[in-house]
Amino acid sequence: MALDRWIALIFLVISLIYGYAAFNYPLLPFERGMAFLPNTQPMALSALGMVVALIILFSPKARSDDEGGDGIDLAQLRQFKIGQTLGLVAAMVLYALLLRPIGFLAATSLFIAGCSMVLGERKFHVLIPIALVTAVAIWYLVQETLGIYMRPWPWFINN
Repeated sequence: MALDRWIALIFLVISLIYGYAAFNYPLLPFERGMAFLPNTQPMALSALGMVVALIILFSPKARSDDEGGDGIDLAQLRQFKIGQTLGLVAAMVLYALLLRPIGFLAATSLFIAGCSMVLGERKFHVLIPIALVTAVAIWYLVQETLGIYMRPWPWFINN
């Protein structure tokens, strides 16, 4: 079986587990009458993931694997940008760890600027204002439009 079909099979299993967990999510009494439940979107995402995985699994191959193709050659693993990928994953973990202690605005600005630097941006006079404006815009939209409170400042300023 080709690599894309193995990945689709793994994605199908993950979608099934996610859908099972979303379907069995315990609802509070006041949530039962709501039109949009807390588990509605997770169930839809799970169904969409299963459909996409099944399409990939059962779609016919255009050519056989013996003819070559554009599959992933594990012997040439160095050509892939694994360092950038690991840098972005590390930035995500660091962002999650710093979100509460230093606040949303600082953590998000550092995350956007850091990810941009990992991806190769070096114009700091462009990078820093964009990171700051984006962080403030996201905070404002979530805070004012959605009404979800996010701590914008570090812990020592809020207390």
